[in-house]
This record gives sequence, C-alpha cells and structure tokens, in this order.
Amino acid sequence: LMTASVAAQPEKPNLVLIIADDLAWDDCGPFGHPHVRTPQLDRMAKEGMVFEQAFLTISSCSPSRASLLTGRYPHQTDAEELHWPVPGEQVTFVEKLKEAGYWTGAAGKWHLGDAMRDRFDAIKEVDTSGFQLPANAGADATAKFVETTTGDAKSGCTDWVPLLRERPQEKPFFLWLAAVDPHRPYDEGILEQPHTPAQVVLPPYHPDTPAVRRDYTLYYDEITRMDRFIGEVFQELEVQGVAENTLVLFFSDNGRPFPRDKTTLYDSGIRTPMIARWPQAVPAGTRCGQLVSSVDIATTFLSLAGARVGDTFEGKDFSPLLRGGTDPVREFVFAEKNWHDYEDKSRAVRDLEYKFIINYYSDLPLTPPADAARSPTFQEMRRLREEGTLTPAQSTCFTAPRPQVELYHVRKDPHELTNLATDPAHASVLQRFRSAHLTWKKKTGDKIPSLR
Repeated sequence: LMTASVAAQPEKPNLVLIIADDLAWDDCGPFGHPHVRTPQLDRMAKEGMVFEQAFLTISSCSPSRASLLTGRYPHQTDAEELHWPVPGEQVTFVEKLKEAGYWTGAAGKWHLGDAMRDRFDAIKEVDTSGFQLPANAGADATAKFVETTTGDAKSGCTDWVPLLRERPQEKPFFLWLAAVDPHRPYDEGILEQPHTPAQVVLPPYHPDTPAVRRDYTLYYDEITRMDRFIGEVFQELEVQGVAENTLVLFFSDNGRPFPRDKTTLYDSGIRTPMIARWPQAVPAGTRCGQLVSSVDIATTFLSLAGARVGDTFEGKDFSPLLRGGTDPVREFVFAEKNWHDYEDKSRAVRDLEYKFIINYYSDLPLTPPADAARSPTFQEMRRLREEGTLTPAQSTCFTAPRPQVELYHVRKDPHELTNLATDPAHASVLQRFRSAHLTWKKKTGDKIPSLR
C-alpha cells in the first residue's frame, strides 16, 4: 500500500528561472517590439503564457533579486539598497525547495551575497567586476580584459547548460539562471547582423538623435545574444527528456538601463516581460492579463513543489493562472525605490488602470543610476538641455522639485506623462491608492522618512 501511494503522487515539476539583467518589458517580440530579434522568447510565448501585467518590487538589480529570493519586499530583506548582501537569517524559497527534495543550482550573475551560497547545491558564478576596464590599465591588463570580456563571456549565460548537465538525474531540480545581458557597458560587433538605428523604437522622453539611436542598437544586440542562450536551455531540456514537466519562467530584474527607466517606479522601470513555458500544464499561446508581482514567484514555486510556505513569504500563489485560470490573484502591486548610486526614496501602488507614486525626497531630481548617467543617451540629454531644446517629457531627470505625489491613468497614458494627482476629478481614485499604500506600509513594516 505504501508503494502504491507513493506511486500515485504527481511528479513534481522541475523549475527553471531565467533572469535578464536590465531588460525593459516591451523590448522583445512577445511584448510587441517590431524589430528586436528574440526568436527564442517568441517561441516561448507561442508554446507558453505571456504575463502582460507582471511587475517588480523594485527597479534595482540586487534588491530585486533579494526580494525575489526571499518572497519579501525589499525593505523587509535588509538588502534593500544596491550591493547590500542578503543576510544569512533571511529565509529563501531555495532551501525550502531543497527540503522538498529538489536539487538547486545557480549560474551566471550572482549579486546575492556570500550568506546565500549554501542555499544552492551548485553555483557557477560570473565575476562581473572585471567587465569595466580601469582607466589606468596597462597593455597586459587591457589584452587580458579583451580576451575575457568580449563575445559570449560577457553574456553571463555560458554556464547555464553546463550546470543543467551536472544535475543528478534522480531528483527534481531548480535552476537560477541569471544573465548579465543586457546590462551596460556595451560592446560593438557582438552580432553578425547588428540592429540598425532605423529599427529603434524610442519613448517620448528620450530625444531622437543618432547617438541615442546608436546607444539603443547596442542594447538590442545584447538582448538578442541572451535570447540565443535561452534557446540552448530549451534544447538541453529536450535532449534530457524533461522539457514536458519543466516550468521555465523568464523575466527581467528591472527596467531598461536608460534615463527615466531603470531605478524609477514608472512602468519602464518596474514592469517586467514575464513568460512561462510548461508544456504539461501551461496552455500554449495564451496571454494572462491579471496582475502578478515578482514577490509572488517564491510562493508560487513552493506551491507547485508541494512545499510548505512559511509566514515570512509575502507573495500570492499565482499557479492557478499558470493553468489557465482567470480569477484575479491580487488587486494591487507594490514597488519601492531606495538608494541606488544616488539618494532617493519613493513608493508606488499600481492596479490595472492607475499608478500612484509618493516621493519622499521630492526636492531631489530623478537622477539616473550611474550606468545610465554615463550613457550616450544621457550625455545627449545634457547637451540638448544646455541648448534649451529638450521637451518637458525629456527634462524629467533634471526637474527639481518633483511632485510629492504622482497619479497616472496608465491605460490611457502608458508613458506616465500626465500627472493627475491634483485633478479634482480623480480625487477619489487618489484616496483609494493612498489607503492601499498605507495598508501595505503597515502590513509590511515599511519605515520611511517623513516628507521633507
């Protein structure tokens, strides 16, 4: 009887999480970009489910990953600022999967801190510290840099398939596959057929100049390079005969590494291109319009694995959506901004119609993160500002003070350019979001400064 009972248990799905680094939600084929070449993501969408309303808890690399790993909001992880390691006392879904019988591995960009290493059975880490050549580097260092940081080595993806081949055959597995692409800095010539300036689709808050378009093409090229490695993972899963019962979940840790995108609470910062492929369970070619948050991934994975979800996890289980359900999982998603190269603190609440943002340091301009501030795009914005030719939308990063409160009708105003916070016709909407923010703030213990 014991043997029959065990045999009757459904097979646990393998879980593969693929994390892009700094990819905007709409800069790939499944989310409508007409020119960025992402054939493997296109295939993934055709064979799985596209989440059209997926959001992050923060638009900043390491805090976003800490939030994902712990299933908690960044301010609850004690790793809410850039480069802060996740403390060892934090509970993560990875050790919970290990307790449930999973083999766990990570490959690519790490960015989690040393205390998290024992949560995984195997780690193949990419050292990204060498991807920025010091200004005073000599000839030997320069030659070594070129040898080790050009081509596929900089993608962060070259160890994905080798890790998959190392897994023990007798256990279900979880893989954390983290790209470095399309994070800056960018190189020319990484594709045989690079994207062209004419293929660039610019938002209205970036000026249309040759330098900006060129900057975008190099970003697009890295997206296409990463896409190729996603295809190699799919191929290896098929070779191993485990593709049918493997859930592959793809998303990006934060938005495009350009001004007014990465680190902001606009959709260009916190909306993520999430796609799920699980042939055994996810209906192919489907699109989900319900709100989900990256804080929900931990809870969902544990649910699918039959593992116990402890009290520390804040997320909702969206596994019913994966199987084609249509009932909403949540009414709101919540996001935050903390220190990332520059001081700032903001919070956001979003539903399917509106976005609410509260800026606690509204006296400060919306300065981009350092990598975006060094970009050709921002240099062009600074040049045009000095000439007095920037539009109001293109001047956002220089404007101070900012509004303390912002409200956008995101369905009608997807680039969030018209602030409705002081519009009397939207007073009741604003109050609804203020109330939702205060409830979340109290529930999650968010201690934030008084308005200046």
